[in-house]
Amino acid sequence: MGFPIIGESLEFLSTGRKGYPEKFIYDRIAKYSSQVFKTCNLGQPTTVVCGAAGNKFLFSNENKLVTSWWPDSVNKIFPSSTQTSSTEESKKLRKFLRNFLKPEALIRYVSMMDTIAQRHIEASWEGKQQVTAFPLAKMYTFWIACKVFLSIDDPKDVAKLAHPFNNLAYGIISFPIDLPGTSFNRSIKASKWVRKDLLSIIKKRKVDLAENRVLLTQDILSYMLLTADKDGQYMKETDIADKIIGLLIGGHDTTSAVIAFIVKYFAELPHICQEVLKEQMDIAKSKRPKELLNWNDIQRMKYSWNVACEVMRLAPPLQGAFREAIHDFNFAGFHIPKGWKVGHAVALYWNANSTHRNPESFLDPETFDPTRFEGIGPAPYKFVPFGGGPRICPGKEYARLEILVFMHNLVKRFRWEKLIPDEKIIVDPLPYHAKQLPIHLFHH
Repeated sequence: MGFPIIGESLEFLSTGRKGYPEKFIYDRIAKYSSQVFKTCNLGQPTTVVCGAAGNKFLFSNENKLVTSWWPDSVNKIFPSSTQTSSTEESKKLRKFLRNFLKPEALIRYVSMMDTIAQRHIEASWEGKQQVTAFPLAKMYTFWIACKVFLSIDDPKDVAKLAHPFNNLAYGIISFPIDLPGTSFNRSIKASKWVRKDLLSIIKKRKVDLAENRVLLTQDILSYMLLTADKDGQYMKETDIADKIIGLLIGGHDTTSAVIAFIVKYFAELPHICQEVLKEQMDIAKSKRPKELLNWNDIQRMKYSWNVACEVMRLAPPLQGAFREAIHDFNFAGFHIPKGWKVGHAVALYWNANSTHRNPESFLDPETFDPTRFEGIGPAPYKFVPFGGGPRICPGKEYARLEILVFMHNLVKRFRWEKLIPDEKIIVDPLPYHAKQLPIHLFHH
């Protein structure tokens, strides 16, 4: 369990910052059990469930034996969650998302995403010999999130919101020590600034709705303002602001990490990039001049999506998730008491690598091989970048569109080389490049 209070947090955080978070897992698997071990992280006693069998057990027992849980840092950064709980707030958020991430809505998003991708690349990539890929990927995904959730489309307004979001997101999963200089402290300060800005946007939207200047179903913000609960009560403006912050983080942070690693692997594996280019150019040649991508075009990007999945296997955008035991239960011969936190290999916090890089799950796991995802793909519960079961990421298809639209627009314009061949990877809690992935562009 490590030291009092801090437990094994220092070693856990250290392995992530050195670029190999899986070491924390595999060292304990070797010492204790390949299926389950206990530790103490971020001030919480935690049971770590590993492997595909562990994933299956937890995914299939969602809301039966376990429920979602968030660290104290989340509750302190989002004030509305202290009135109920971050778990309850998360459930409410998922309900709002269902209407806006339905297939018919996603079909409409393709052309919008293509328009934003083209505007973004023309403004920030075209005419440049060198760019820094990671922050540009974040700007692209944040722009789309602002458009979908808030109908904000002006690049200046997007940039104004984007800068503090980096500090906000960075400290959400961190040790909750509110002292100057800590990432948690910076996150709290950034959340206050963003919340204030969002409240002004919410007040303006209420006026626009009252005066019929916007569509009632325009975006999630309008939907939240106009939807009452079962008791006829409408959400408070501060609660709406917190939910929008959560959506903006979830809607851009992880996908930007995936896009950045796609850029990295394409530079390192030009033969993979060439195959993706061939597929994307076949689609481009079938389009009329200036015709935008559509849903059918996305369905033709099969090899490109296999490549993106292999990137997520080797560099999962988040390392796993937390659950809390709501009943005593036994797993793999061990007793796990009610109230204990269960960290496991899904999409929100850590331990996806217990299957993603495990030779028992994937043959020759360190080799980049998109063919793993051909046909029916990997066996269930082995590939889990989006989680599984009732709490599988509701934005999975949204992320797929966002990633593929960007791949299409980037590879048909450029090839590139990394300026720092051995650039260090840091995982804290998302994987990112220590120097933000600078690249040299070559125009086709």
